[in-house]
Formats: sequence, C-alpha cells, structure tokens
Amino acid sequence: MREFYTKEETVAFCKALSSELRVDMLQYIYKNRGVSLNDLADTMGVSRAAITQNMKILLDANLVELKQVNGQRDARKACYLKENRFTISLGKRFDSGNMYMAEIPIGQYTDYQVHPTCGIATTETLIGSVDDPRYFDDPQRVNASILWFSSGYVEYRLPNYLKEGQIPEEIQISMEISSEAPGVAENWPSDIFFYFNDILLGSWTSPGDYGEMRGLYTPDWWFENWNQYGLLKLLSVNAQGTFIDGKMISPVTIQNLKLNRNSDFRFRMAAPSDAANAGGFTLFGHGFGNYNQDIRLHVIYDTPAETKA
Repeated sequence: MREFYTKEETVAFCKALSSELRVDMLQYIYKNRGVSLNDLADTMGVSRAAITQNMKILLDANLVELKQVNGQRDARKACYLKENRFTISLGKRFDSGNMYMAEIPIGQYTDYQVHPTCGIATTETLIGSVDDPRYFDDPQRVNASILWFSSGYVEYRLPNYLKEGQIPEEIQISMEISSEAPGVAENWPSDIFFYFNDILLGSWTSPGDYGEMRGLYTPDWWFENWNQYGLLKLLSVNAQGTFIDGKMISPVTIQNLKLNRNSDFRFRMAAPSDAANAGGFTLFGHGFGNYNQDIRLHVIYDTPAETKA
C-alpha cells in the first residue's frame, strides 16, 4: 500500500486515474506483468503513440515501472505496476513541512536473534553460508538486500529528528515482507509481530512465502526455488491506534509511545517460534522483490503555536 503525503503527488495520482484508458492500462498491467508497450496498444485498441502519451502520465505519477528487456531479435520495454492499493487521507494537511522521512537499509539492524532456516545476501552474492546465524554479524551485512529466518527477530534504530516542542502525530513504516518456508510455499501463514521501544504494536499474518514468479527487482543470479518477493505493508501508529494498510491491529496509540526529541526510536519485527502461525520471516530491501526500497520511515508531527512563536 502507498500513501500520499503531498498535494503534488495526490494531484498527479488523481490525474493519472482521470482517464478510463489509463485505468484500463493499469488493470491490464497488474494482471499481465511485463507486458510490452506494443502488446498494450494492441490490447487497448489504440495507437502506440497514444499508449506512449498516456504512459508518460502514469510514469509521472510513479504508478508504473518500465524495464528494458533484451529479446532474441530486439529490445523492448516491459511494464510493471508499482503498487495496486493507495491511501489518500483528506483529513490530513498536505504539508511536507510538518514531516520528515528516512530510508533505512535492511542490513543496518542494531540487534537480532535468528534461527535456521536463515540467511542474508546482497544484490550480488550470499553473505557467508545459509542456515548459519553467525553471518548476520558479517561486516557485509550493511549492504544486504534480503534476509530471512524461520524464527527470531531483527531490530533497527530509526532516526529521531524531532526538534524541541514538536509533537509526533503519526509514525508510518513501510517494508516488503513475507513468510519464510523451506524452499517456497505460497500458502505458508506466519504471524509477524511489530514492536516500538519494546511496546508491542500488534501483529499481522503473512499469507505465504512467494516464489512461483520471479520478483520484479530480484537479481538474475538468485535461485528460482527461493524467496522471490513479498508484500509491501504500511504500518501506521497515530492517535486512533495502530494499523496495517489502514486496518486496525491494536489500540496502541502514538500517545502510548510517549515520544519526544530525546526518545529512542527502536523498531523490531519478530516471528516467534511459539506463534499460532509460526512461519518465519523474510525482509526484502533495495534491489530485491517487487518494491525497490528498504525500510521507509515517515514521521508526521505538529508544532504548537507557542513553540512556533
């Protein structure tokens, strides 16, 4: 799920969906990953020029990804949908000035405890050997783009850039995650728990460990019967509670976290061995899976009038 934070990206999104042709294009691309522009034009019954013109609008709204694919005779551009669920909160101020964001590489965890099956890799190679937790300490881990374990946790220190008097109204964390099965298993539920400063925010059950189709960004050298991609999840904590993709998972609010400019921001994701659905955990980062990102943090805050003065 993707949430829009500024007026500019919201307007671009609405413009992209203001055409029936572009909506049809998006739906077709979603169902036919990697479709070419020529095939898209033939299917939509319009010219290649019309597809190119409308594709530019979709690209400007950051809804579609084009990748160069080398065929036997020539090169073509393959189309992929970047996200198929979106959130626009009209009750929020479209003001990037009261928000900061950061992206934390998945290998920059500050604490972990993992149990086999497990492993960690960059976009170029495995780090050490699989099923050996010791390699989670390898110096190359800072370059990791995928990690997985059958049970345990990884914890990150997120940046706290709040200034004196600023009050956090909402924390949003997005990441691409899935279960961890021996090999792959599309139906492999796993209960994944989220903590902030040791406070349990709630849990979400991953449906499976996806491997029947190669991830959009998963490198070519990666093994076919291993984790290919996950689901992009948006975790939000605000005054109403804690949510995953807009659905409440607990009544824990931003006020319960008691955050200020001096607070730690420690975020933990765990897959306990004693969970009702003990199915492990896989985390995808930049250069792996279907979303070219690591752990993204947005902190929305308010500055009281007396502080501004």
